[in-house]
Amino acid sequence: MPIDPDRAIGADLGETTFSWGVSDVLLYHLALGAGSAPTEPRELRYATERDLQVLPTFATVAATIRATEPPAVRFPGIDIDLAKVVHGTQQVVAHRPLPVSGTATAHSRIADVLDKGKAAVIVQETEVTGESGDPLWTARSSIFARGEGGFGGHRGASARIAPPERDPDLLVDVPTLPQQALLYRLCGDRNPLHSDPEFARGAGFDAPILHGLCTYGMVAKAVTDAALDGDVTRVGSWSATFAGIVLPGETLRVRMWHEGGRILVSVTSPDRDDAAVLSDAVLEPA
Repeated sequence: MPIDPDRAIGADLGETTFSWGVSDVLLYHLALGAGSAPTEPRELRYATERDLQVLPTFATVAATIRATEPPAVRFPGIDIDLAKVVHGTQQVVAHRPLPVSGTATAHSRIADVLDKGKAAVIVQETEVTGESGDPLWTARSSIFARGEGGFGGHRGASARIAPPERDPDLLVDVPTLPQQALLYRLCGDRNPLHSDPEFARGAGFDAPILHGLCTYGMVAKAVTDAALDGDVTRVGSWSATFAGIVLPGETLRVRMWHEGGRILVSVTSPDRDDAAVLSDAVLEPA
């Protein structure tokens, strides 16, 4: 079905009420690689109930962590084959520290649909409030749908954020596990692109690739640990563009610059000649 931007842009996707608990948070953190240093107190704050803190990127899975079916890309005016879709961008703004358990309501809408010629970009925005009605977080994401452009929509403005032309202030190498995608899919994203070799080949990849949101969460943790002393309450927002794939088992090279009160981040894969993984990445301290 061709994309109908007049119907899609601004479409109200309704409200969803959901709950999560301590075990959900622990599973998410472990799927990001938390606990790799199992005797360090700071690491155990991610991986055990004692003094548990919640990485704000948990917001990306909180509503769907118990999902067991592959996602569908069907919205008003939009119906796209899952094999054509990859994550484009992601931002989470934490309005206050996320609780280790709770119930919340998410209200989502299609904020924009961009026509990139050979591809379409669908932008979704979600506001999440707690049981008291106070805001918990705002999430804004985009998906990149190959072969779905050319419908006559607007292209959108560029939002590139170039890192400083100097050596990074901090550099951290973050290993991923060969089974990282198989772990992360238990957080509610059963897209076969990340587990089924045949499906991945049909989508144009040599092998299943790591979930973009897994990379997004792993890097958020790495930056929080390296630049904010592991204090998740100091993360105000975290945004990034998915610039390239990650194959499970690769290393993520995370470069960080302190610039204008923000932390600018660039992520590459040294296993593939420093191929770009995340770009335009910014952590805004709370």
